Amino acid sequence: MKVRVLMEPRHGATYDRIVAMAKATEEAGFDGFFRGDHYLGIDSGDPDYRPTDSWTSLAGVAIETSRIKLGTLMTAGTFRHPGVVANAVATVDQMSGGRVVLGIGTGWYEREHKAFGIPFPPIGERFDRLGEAMQIILGLWTTPPGEPFSFDGRFWQLEEARNFPVLVQKPRPEIVIGGTGPRRTPLMAARYADEFNSGAGHGVRERFENVRRI
Repeated sequence: MKVRVLMEPRHGATYDRIVAMAKATEEAGFDGFFRGDHYLGIDSGDPDYRPTDSWTSLAGVAIETSRIKLGTLMTAGTFRHPGVVANAVATVDQMSGGRVVLGIGTGWYEREHKAFGIPFPPIGERFDRLGEAMQIILGLWTTPPGEPFSFDGRFWQLEEARNFPVLVQKPRPEIVIGGTGPRRTPLMAARYADEFNSGAGHGVRERFENVRRI
């Protein structure tokens, strides 16, 4: 069994505190350190919440640690262009010596999106966008060097990308897809991910059974 620590800073956390938590995680012998990807506190009413960017902070944690896996639970698929995600995660993979994990989902926190001017489309479109994003991220990560990668989707278009991010992990970093959707989330996890994360609560058994059936 692998035991990993999730830091979800409900009231914000400075970079120094994030690093201290990650170092304590490593020293205690845990397998990995993960953090949420939020710019607004989940409790939503805290005026003192101070956000930090997940992938920027994990890049710093990567050079402050030496053993533990590092990743997000979960990167909001709405926050960044998938090409940016592919490059950011690959950069942390390099900085960590191959210890990065991409946890990603559709994004769910509408108030957070409105607070920072990030578009928040309906749930069906968010799933469609995540599906395209996974194809782009995997395409950029796994296309052989020297060969072009193009993508012509509804939301994003890539034309003969040849400058791929360099990964330490081969063929690619571990991917975790998470969410509470009973049908499309398990389908995406089965199709694109190494692991499915659904949290706890009502319906969790059904969601995991759906992944196993697929």
